[in-house]
Amino acid sequence: MPGDLSAFKSELNSLVLSQRSAYEADGLPTAQTRVDRIRRVVSLLAQNKDRFVTAISDDFGHRAREETLVDILAAASALKFAAENVQTWMQPEARHSITPGGEAGVEYTPLGVVGVIGPWNYPITLLLSPLGGILAAGNRAILKPSEFTPRFSELLASLIGEAFSPNEVSTVLGGEGRGAIFSEAPFDHLIFTGSTGVAKHVMRAAADNLAPVTLELGGKSPVIVTRQFDLAEAARRIMTVKARNAGQICLSPDYVFVPAGTERAFADACAEDCGKMFPEGVDSPRYSSIINERHFQRLTALVDDARAKGAEIIQALAPGASGNSRRFPPTLLLNVTMDMGVMQEEIFGPLLPILTYDDLEDVTRQIRSGPRPLALYYFGEDDETARKVLDGTASGGVTINDVMAHVFCEDLPFSGIGDSGMGAYHGIEGFRTFSHARAIYRQAPGEAGVAAVNLLRPPFGPEFEDFISRAIQP
Repeated sequence: MPGDLSAFKSELNSLVLSQRSAYEADGLPTAQTRVDRIRRVVSLLAQNKDRFVTAISDDFGHRAREETLVDILAAASALKFAAENVQTWMQPEARHSITPGGEAGVEYTPLGVVGVIGPWNYPITLLLSPLGGILAAGNRAILKPSEFTPRFSELLASLIGEAFSPNEVSTVLGGEGRGAIFSEAPFDHLIFTGSTGVAKHVMRAAADNLAPVTLELGGKSPVIVTRQFDLAEAARRIMTVKARNAGQICLSPDYVFVPAGTERAFADACAEDCGKMFPEGVDSPRYSSIINERHFQRLTALVDDARAKGAEIIQALAPGASGNSRRFPPTLLLNVTMDMGVMQEEIFGPLLPILTYDDLEDVTRQIRSGPRPLALYYFGEDDETARKVLDGTASGGVTINDVMAHVFCEDLPFSGIGDSGMGAYHGIEGFRTFSHARAIYRQAPGEAGVAAVNLLRPPFGPEFEDFISRAIQP
C-alpha cells in the first residue's frame, strides 16, 4: 500500500539519522567496543542455530540442516576473524614524507551508517558476514533481509533487537517496494547481494546520496578441467558444490569445459557421485528444495529449451516421490550450444552444462568474451598452464583444483568484477571497504618546515628552479 511504503520510508530515514547521531555523539568506538559488537553477533548465531535451521527450512519448503549449519559457520568465521584482527587493522599506517622531518600517515575512520541488503539463498552468511568488516571499522548497520525468507527474517530481527540497541545494529523487514526505498535511504555506504539487474537500480538510488556501494552479483562461473587432473576426482569436487543448496549459490559452478572425448565419462562420474551423496535420491533430507515455484518453473523451462535445441539431458538423481516439494534433481547437459538458455543466463540451480574443447586458448577466449564472472575454477597440475588461464581471463576470484574454496579463506577478499560486482569484503579488505582512509600530514618542525614552505612561496628564487629541474627528471 502506498501509505505503508510512505510510513516505511519515513521510519527508515529516521532510523538512519538516529544511528548517525548516536555515532557522532559517541565518537570513535574503541577496539574493545568493536570486538564486543562482533562477538554479540557470533553469540546470536551459536545460541540459536537450531532455530535458524527450522526457520530457513520452512522458508525453502525443505533445506538441508547441514546447509544451514554451513551458512552459520561461514558467517561466524568471517565475524571471528574480524574480531581477532581489528586491533591490528585499526593501527595508523606510516607513509613516506615529502620533506625531511615531516610525517605522513593514514588513519582508518568509520564511515557512519552502513545499509546491508541480503539475498534469500544464503541468508545468514550474505547478510551477517559483512558485519565483520562493518563493525570492525566502527560503523553502525541496518540490515534488510530478503522477503523470500520471511520466517528467517522475523527470527533475525527479533534476535538482533535483543542483542543490540537500535542505534548500533537494527533490522528492517518488508516485501515489494521496500527494497527500493531501502536503497534510497541516506546511508554512508550500501552493500547489496543479488542480481545484476537489481544492482543497477540500487546504484542509481544510492547515487542520489553519493553513497558508495559494494555489489556481489554472481554470474556464470566457469570450470575448466584439463587432462592433467583426474576426471573422476574433478567431478567429485565439482558436484560437492554444485549440489549444495540445489545449486542456489552465487559461486556455484555454472558450466564446465572438459577435454573433447571425455564428456561422457565426466557426466557418468558426476552422476555416480550424486548417487553417493544422496542415496535416497532427491527426497534425501540432505538435498534442498528450490526456493519457490517461480524459480522451479524457470529451471524446468531451461531444461525444456535445451532439450528442444538438441541437448542430451541426464538426471543424476531420480525425481522425487512428492510432486509438490520443489526438489529439482541435479541435471547434466551434453551437446550444449551457446544459443541455449542455460548458456545465456546465470542458472542458479542444479543444472550443469558440459562443454568440450580441443585447444585451451579457445576456452579462455570464450570466457573472456563474455561478462566477467564472480569466480573461475581450474583443475590441472601444470603451473605454467594455470598461469596462462589466469592471465587470459578475468574473474572476481579463483580456486585451483577445487570449487569455491577461496571464499572460505577469510584472509582473502571476496569480490566481483564488472557484471559480477564491485568492491570487496572479508578480511582487511572488508575493514578498508567500510572505512575512510584519512590522510594526515605533519609538516617538519623548525627551520626544515620553514624552508619547505618558503620553497613554494613567491618571490621565487634559483632554489625553486633547481628543485623543479631535479624533481621532473625521468
